[in-house]
Amino acid sequence: MTRTMDKAANHAFKFVIGSQYFLYFGVMGIFLPYFNLYCYNLDFSGFQIGSLSALRSVVMILFALIWSVLADRFQIRKPLYILCSFVSTAIWALFFFYSDFWSMLAITVLYALFYAPIISFLEAFTMDVLGEEKKSYGRLRAWGSLAFIMTVVVLGRVIDLYSIDIIIGLIFLGSLTQAAISTKIPDIRIKNYASFSIKAKVLVKRRVIVFLFCAFLMLVSHGTYYGFFSIHLEDMGYDKTFIGIAWALATISEILVMIKSDRIFKRFSMENVLVFSFMVAALRWFALFFAKSPAAILLLQLLHAFTYGTFHVASILYIDSVTPAEAKTLGQAVNNAVTYGLGLMVGFFISGLFFESLGSFTLFFISGFIALGGGLLFKGFQLTGARRPG
Repeated sequence: MTRTMDKAANHAFKFVIGSQYFLYFGVMGIFLPYFNLYCYNLDFSGFQIGSLSALRSVVMILFALIWSVLADRFQIRKPLYILCSFVSTAIWALFFFYSDFWSMLAITVLYALFYAPIISFLEAFTMDVLGEEKKSYGRLRAWGSLAFIMTVVVLGRVIDLYSIDIIIGLIFLGSLTQAAISTKIPDIRIKNYASFSIKAKVLVKRRVIVFLFCAFLMLVSHGTYYGFFSIHLEDMGYDKTFIGIAWALATISEILVMIKSDRIFKRFSMENVLVFSFMVAALRWFALFFAKSPAAILLLQLLHAFTYGTFHVASILYIDSVTPAEAKTLGQAVNNAVTYGLGLMVGFFISGLFFESLGSFTLFFISGFIALGGGLLFKGFQLTGARRPG
């Protein structure tokens, strides 16, 4: 990899990437807690909401991989990143004009097609820029978490005062700003480029497949949380301000572990951090089955530091450690597609399918067993198969 950047250029690139995380997750801070709630207030059923989320995930899985193969094969990651940023923003603008289910389903598919590779491309850019400082990834990524906090806290109060309809315009403005700054993203190319197809085969090795399957289960367990947590709280009688505070508190805890990620991974192995994250996720979902008081709900949100924070950082580092330079974009895309794509898709679909018949409390209880299963499987492989070749 060409890494002849001087300190000033490297600092500038870090600033650009930090701003991309800030804007990407600032938009996510609007979308994740409030878009499904927006649909709920349009009188969409639980099945329709789950279907929208699941189909979005399906498209993102497929096209994240397609875009990433193109980026690595032809070394055009930067132009594709810029293209997808601008086109997805333009497609989002269609939500200004349509609010019926079928139109929104079609817009969601088109939007996801171009939005799909943005985060995996950004993770790959980050690994390139950090170079030998990869264990400090969490500090750069924390800018995204900071934006998420600021957004959900302020927006919850604003929605209570005005209307949830404002989220469509705010997401458009945030996405447009991110797209504009994306033109400044660094374009680091590989010297002595080896065969992409040969290097990409590392992704079918046993330890990678086991990790990806367990990570898939982790994100399946998050389906009820990401898809229905806001609705869960609203149905319990909490207002939008409390919902925003709950989401923000989770992200505050996430920032704290990301800032200290270099120290965490100097002391503990990636594998042990992953297992711990699985176990905490199981505890969190089981506890949400019982939690009804504001104090209990907010306390449990602190566990997001581990169910997302440490898990996410460890996952990014794990995939980067097993992926050669020629397939870095694809490696991050596969990880993102299997987890936040396929995993959340299945989680959203299951939650949407059973939301009205089982209720969100029972769905959280089921999520606990799914997370526990993923953690036990990953730990079991580490004990019995980690030393085997492949």
